[in-house]
Amino acid sequence: MKSTATALLNKLEFPVLIAGLVIAAACWGFVELMEVARATTPHAFDTEILLAFRHAGQPDSPIGPLWLQGAVRDVTALGSSAVLILITTATIVYLLLIRRPATALFMFAAVAGGQVLSSVLKLEVDRPRPDLVSHLVNETSLSFPSGHAMLSAVTYLTLGSLAARFLPDRRTKIFALGLAVLITLLVGLSRVYLGVHWPSDVLAGWCAGFGWAMLCWLVARLLQRRKMVADSE
Repeated sequence: MKSTATALLNKLEFPVLIAGLVIAAACWGFVELMEVARATTPHAFDTEILLAFRHAGQPDSPIGPLWLQGAVRDVTALGSSAVLILITTATIVYLLLIRRPATALFMFAAVAGGQVLSSVLKLEVDRPRPDLVSHLVNETSLSFPSGHAMLSAVTYLTLGSLAARFLPDRRTKIFALGLAVLITLLVGLSRVYLGVHWPSDVLAGWCAGFGWAMLCWLVARLLQRRKMVADSE
């Protein structure tokens, strides 16, 4: 039994092992945050972080200069459905133009699947938006998990991983993936600053988004091995 386990571990590649650990950690984190979201009263860290983005005793007055509010709205737009659909569509069209239909289909499935998963999770938890501070943008959907945080992770990390396969060297691969992670983090933070999400909503969105993106990466790796998705040239 021990020799079988050792042989299995030897066959596992390090990136695959890391991806599996990320997926497991993301699932664990999401389940824990779901318990926070279902509590009858907001968790202390939710309220403290949300209020930290407002002047003391003034829940309607966000910290920072006036221009910062506009900048944060611009950042949060990077995680909006319209922008993500536009980016995904442009990527799919590009992949079709360079005759990579299987990769284009995979991109569509990854992003569309993330959208469906986000919608299902929102309905399952049914958490209202925070009313502790003023909202700097109008939102009507449910709060948990943050769709902007989750779908940003799904879209940008999938794009980053696809781009990394075609980039020529390690530095540019790290840059592409690092940029994807940075945009995802900034979008999530913007949702808390704007007062439309509890911090636990954003953390759960990141957990679900990173987990889904890693799962898609593993599927892409499997399809690549079977020559169903094109590898880098």
